[in-house]
Amino acid sequence: MAESEWHETQIRIRYKDTDRMGVVYYGNYLTFFEVGRAELMRDLGFPYAEIEADGYFLVVTEANAKYYANVGYDSEVTVKTKIAKVKNVSMRFNYEVVDEAGKLLVSGHTVHACLNPDLKPVRIPPDLKEVITKNIKPENKSRSNLDY
Repeated sequence: MAESEWHETQIRIRYKDTDRMGVVYYGNYLTFFEVGRAELMRDLGFPYAEIEADGYFLVVTEANAKYYANVGYDSEVTVKTKIAKVKNVSMRFNYEVVDEAGKLLVSGHTVHACLNPDLKPVRIPPDLKEVITKNIKPENKSRSNLDY
């Protein structure tokens, strides 16, 4: 993954992802964010299972989503994920979910704190922080003038 590029994950909308109006239920976009985030971390060489096996947990402390458009059953969406900010004990991921034509459906972010097995805040593991800062160019905003 090159600097400043988004990591992309494709998701096919299942019937169970939709509501009575036939469009993706709004809460499912947070699940799509999770899928994109997990795949980004895996591609960086740090799958969540490995992070947790090492005694660390990246827990969500903040979540935000802004909705622009809808898609329905059997559509394919792309979840674009980027690490936007890394601090000592937390990190922020930005997301964009777009349809097959590239139309923005949802944008958002999550903030994660790093905890130890006692659920106490700890510094992000140095090897993880090094890979992130080396391979990811953090950005504060993604698309033109979208306020996250």
